[in-house]
Amino acid sequence: MQQIYPVLLAATLLQTTALAAAPTSGGDAPVTAAKASPKATAKAKHKIAAKLPDPAEATIGGVILTNTGEPLPGATIFIKGTFIGTSTDQLGKFSLNASFENGPVEILVAYVGFETQLVKVAQPDNLLNVVMAPSATLLNETVVSASRVEENILRAPVTIDKVSGRQIERISTPEVLAGLGQLPGVDVNSASMLFTSVSTRGFNTAKSERVIQLVDYMDTALPSLNLSPGNLVGIPELDMESIELIHGPASALYGANALSGVVLFNSKDPFVYDGLSVRLRGGQRELLDGQLRYAKKLGEKWAIKLNASAFQANDWIANNRDAASFSSNPAGSPLGYDAVSSYGEISNLFSPFQNRPATPTTPEYKVNPELYGKTVHMPGFTEQELIGPDQKTRSYRVQGAVSYLIKDDLKLTVEAKRGVGTSTYQNQSRFRIKDLGTNQYRAELKSSKGFIRAYSTEDFTGNSYELTQLSALIQNSPTTEGGSTRYNQLYFYTFNQAYTQAREVNKLSIVEAQLAAKAAADATQLKGSDPRFAELRSKIIADDQPGRGAQQNFNSFLNDISAQRSFHLSDAGTDLILGGAYREYRLGSGGKLFSDTDGSRIRNYEYGAYGQLTQTLLQDHLKLALAGRVDMFQNFDPSFSPRASAVYSFGKDKQHNFRASYGQAFRSPSQTDQYLRSDVRTFILLGNLNGFEGYNFTNAEGKSYTPGASLAGYELSLHKLKLERVNTVEVGYKGAIVPNVYVDASYFRSRYNDFIGGTAFVGLVDGTRPTKEQVNAGLASNFTNPAASPARIIFAAHNNSQEVRTQGATVGITYYLHKALNIGGNYSLNVLDRSNLPANFRTYFNTPKHKYNLNVGGTVLRNLSYSLNYRWVEGHNQELPFANGYVRTYRSTDAYLGYTVPKLATTLQAGVSNLFDTNNTQIIGGPQLGRLAYLGVLVNVK
Repeated sequence: MQQIYPVLLAATLLQTTALAAAPTSGGDAPVTAAKASPKATAKAKHKIAAKLPDPAEATIGGVILTNTGEPLPGATIFIKGTFIGTSTDQLGKFSLNASFENGPVEILVAYVGFETQLVKVAQPDNLLNVVMAPSATLLNETVVSASRVEENILRAPVTIDKVSGRQIERISTPEVLAGLGQLPGVDVNSASMLFTSVSTRGFNTAKSERVIQLVDYMDTALPSLNLSPGNLVGIPELDMESIELIHGPASALYGANALSGVVLFNSKDPFVYDGLSVRLRGGQRELLDGQLRYAKKLGEKWAIKLNASAFQANDWIANNRDAASFSSNPAGSPLGYDAVSSYGEISNLFSPFQNRPATPTTPEYKVNPELYGKTVHMPGFTEQELIGPDQKTRSYRVQGAVSYLIKDDLKLTVEAKRGVGTSTYQNQSRFRIKDLGTNQYRAELKSSKGFIRAYSTEDFTGNSYELTQLSALIQNSPTTEGGSTRYNQLYFYTFNQAYTQAREVNKLSIVEAQLAAKAAADATQLKGSDPRFAELRSKIIADDQPGRGAQQNFNSFLNDISAQRSFHLSDAGTDLILGGAYREYRLGSGGKLFSDTDGSRIRNYEYGAYGQLTQTLLQDHLKLALAGRVDMFQNFDPSFSPRASAVYSFGKDKQHNFRASYGQAFRSPSQTDQYLRSDVRTFILLGNLNGFEGYNFTNAEGKSYTPGASLAGYELSLHKLKLERVNTVEVGYKGAIVPNVYVDASYFRSRYNDFIGGTAFVGLVDGTRPTKEQVNAGLASNFTNPAASPARIIFAAHNNSQEVRTQGATVGITYYLHKALNIGGNYSLNVLDRSNLPANFRTYFNTPKHKYNLNVGGTVLRNLSYSLNYRWVEGHNQELPFANGYVRTYRSTDAYLGYTVPKLATTLQAGVSNLFDTNNTQIIGGPQLGRLAYLGVLVNVK
């Protein structure tokens, strides 16, 4: 953290002027709240207390009510032009201190669905009654992520959704990200109970590499892998004020990896949301979940916040027995096959080259000629066997923050956060991440005109391990400690001998002989219940040396410094924001994941600057914006990301809003794409910063290479990596088509270039092409004997030159019929244009063409709230690094019920995800997600 202190010294450069309106937590810029209507303001009633407090430190307090006389818990109250604020308790009461030394003060009272009230208070008054009138549009929410300045969500220039704190409370999935699948155009994939990826507009994966996830604008990605582990190490739901989700390209303001969108978690400000909150839940699958949040103001200048959470349950376990797309044989083959959710199905292609003459120490070995050209698979092990008895998924998070008001409009915040989790993650393999986590530190100085922010993230692997390596190393272990015969050798020897016995002695048919041979060979497979299996498993997962152990080892740092300043250029509606950021990675793995073989960390940096000019015209009905960002990289050419947008609003209350935008975005190759170096003996994984020359395994006709043939048709050239890019045009509408009926619709077209993927080939580790002699010499050992040949099987990332085009649309409708009944639904369409694609071209689109949600919710009997959501997702093909296949159509019904006892500040909760236990599978190789029901209690004490 030594890097951040010079930034704090520059804090005096931030000019602080009065805000136009009250700030809200989570934003990077000043808040601009809607003006209070004269009619609504006139309803506010003021009562002067008989005994006044000290004028220099006066108290303002009272109660916030609806126009029907009901209290409004959770309403926010700010002194205009400052960060001084609070929120109402369960009974709608509030109090805060204000100084009247400079005369009357104005307070802004806000609540979603109601007109913001501007109340002028001439002298101390702790008996205020503020009556909130329903908003003419109901959708008076503001967002900060779309333009990095606060704006009404109806007038945001891009497709954006916001989930409020009250809505977060009603999400019933095990973790909050899975609940975002209820939003239009959002795809969620759960690789396990607590590891969920989020994507928009196609190209979904199990690791969210094209959508950045931020908590108070801090990237939650692991520095080593450039992926966000869901909310496993994020912030607890108790501390989430809101979630904002941008659909589509956002690099113009957010830089690298905002190719498909941004998920921003806004935490609760301790100055506004003070008090004690506790949530306890228990349910099926031995679910236990506890969260605690405590915030307190220490005088008028200081505030502290503490968050802690613990979660554990029995994880979902993958058990797909279908044949993998790369399996040599179909499911149920008497020769065995490679199943999607099994590991260690080592294969052997029988050939005459395997025949060996007798020696003084070994007998003759001869492959039965009927097996020539046949591939036999070992049975392998299930995910459950490899994970062993530890099926629990866990998450532990703790965070502390201190905030100090240097001035009423200048706030310093320092925080530290640690998150540790155990779950299952899927990429090229399945990984059991055990005690993986991050440490994160942040210092931020924020005013109405801008901010300076510095944060540092450290990741660590704990005792995480890879299932593919674990299973392969078990199969390649000696059958007895110190022995020379390995399980895989014994298996294939037994299969050949038993097949010959069945054919020549027992006179069985070919199929019967194969079945008999498989039964005999299977008997030699090490069983998960065998003590030898447990011994080998423990030994291998405790070893982090690639090729010898399966434990993962990385420990890297990300240091990020950013700043932003806003300028009001004219009263004609001209505004400008300027910002910049510097990011440095320091990668470490002890030479076990990265090429840091010399013992020192690898340094990689990138930096950028952005600006956005906004102009309003036609009496504020038309808003035009131009944004652009230039990014520089240590390893890549500079990148420019522009965005242009227009929003036109009409109607008495500007309730109709049409938007159009064009944007470009990019994704930079991950740190592993650039610096990977992991030698697992059978092949080596390498980063690609300089390019490779080598040979494919098959030629254009699909023919495998055989010794002696020409290599001319097998040549391969991989250029050094460059950025992945997208260009998108979108149009949309958001507004009230008739009173109380709201529509949010969008349409987009995108063009993607330079997709980053991976490929395996035969080459030399220095990037040059091996000679024909080196290739032929390496074939006998499958390129694993360096004494015979330096040629290796190499896996490296590369860019695909094929342009890919997509288009899609979303539409959502909500009818606010009554407080007790809100009805809504949304539909999403995603289409991959194959007209320009070669046959069998792999796009990794991985997105259903059609999906929809139907929901209903509300509050009845004054204190009983409920929500019900039905989600339907059409079956679709998935192409993942782990496996390819078809995900069948699935559906899920989620429900929530809460009863609040205001006087006890307590809500009794019940929830269930996948109510009808439909056993959904969201990703190829992932688990079936069943029902998870819980009961809980939530306590909020102001």
